[in-house]
Parts: sequence; structure tokens; C-alpha cells
Amino acid sequence: MRVLGVDPGLTRCGVGVVEGVAGRPLTLLGVGVVRTPADAELGSRLVAIEQGIEQWLDEHQPQFVAVERVFSQHNVRTVMGTAQASAVAMLCASRRGIPVALHTPSEVKAAVTGSGRADKAQVGAMVTRLLRLDAPPKPADAADALALAICHIWRAPAQNRLQQAVAAHRSSTFASKGRTA
Repeated sequence: MRVLGVDPGLTRCGVGVVEGVAGRPLTLLGVGVVRTPADAELGSRLVAIEQGIEQWLDEHQPQFVAVERVFSQHNVRTVMGTAQASAVAMLCASRRGIPVALHTPSEVKAAVTGSGRADKAQVGAMVTRLLRLDAPPKPADAADALALAICHIWRAPAQNRLQQAVAAHRSSTFASKGRTA
């Protein structure tokens, strides 16, 4: 499974591609940051993020895109920018028919470090260890993008089985009531 992880942000949008399957060593295929100038007009920044993500999709051809789920923050301006960058990533993937998964920050931290309350340094250290790197990716947005990809690789099989079970249950419920699914 090849996954593009996206840590959304208007100024720095972390991107990282990891390939592998749960229970086996993972392979880093690429990591970086799509940057936009803080003083640029919002529309221009969103276009720059779109172009950057499109380049990553072209170059790495991921099977899935994992994006950090936007969560409520005290700073509405920050959460809006994060949500806008997140939407661009989801749009780019969806336009190509690539499935998108959203993972919360605590879910990613728990998957990678074992604790949903891990700090950025702990996440960076575990990403470094899991991908057998010499040093943590910089900036932290890049390490976070890799953590998202790793989280998705490890959690996707279980999530897919749950989704299939729910779909099967719904189908059997509709069938037992004389409806078609």
C-alpha cells in the first residue's frame, strides 16, 4: 500500500509518501513541505498548495491519501486555514479517484508512538525509527505527514473490515425487510 500523508497548513503543508503493509518494515518514498508566503492572498496560497499536492500525486502515484482531520482550536483563523488546506488535499485526491482517509492527531500519535498525547519530538523520533532514517524529518510538518501515512497503513486493514461488516449488515437488513440494497 502506498500512502501520501498530508499535514495541512497554509504556510507549511507537510507531505510524505510511505509504502508498506501492516506488520512489515515500511519504506519512505518521499517527504517534504509545500510552502506558501504568509503575506500572499488566500486564493494564491490555495492554488500553490493545490499545485504542490498535484506534483506529489503525479510523482508518487499513491493508492490512498491520509489527511489530518481538522479539530477545534481556540484560534479560529488557524483552524480555518488548516481546514482550507485540508479541503484542497481532499479535492486533489478525489478528483483522481484516490480514496481519502481522515485521521485525528491523537489517533496518529497513538498509532505511531503508543500514546495519543505524545509530543512532536516523540512523533518525530518514532517516525525516524520506523522508517530507519538517520534523523527526524524537518520541519515537524514533514514528520507529521509521514506519521499520517504510517497510521493509515497500519489502521486501514481494520477500518476496511469494519466498513465491509457495516455494509454487509445494512445489505442483510434491507434484504430481510424486503428492500433492495
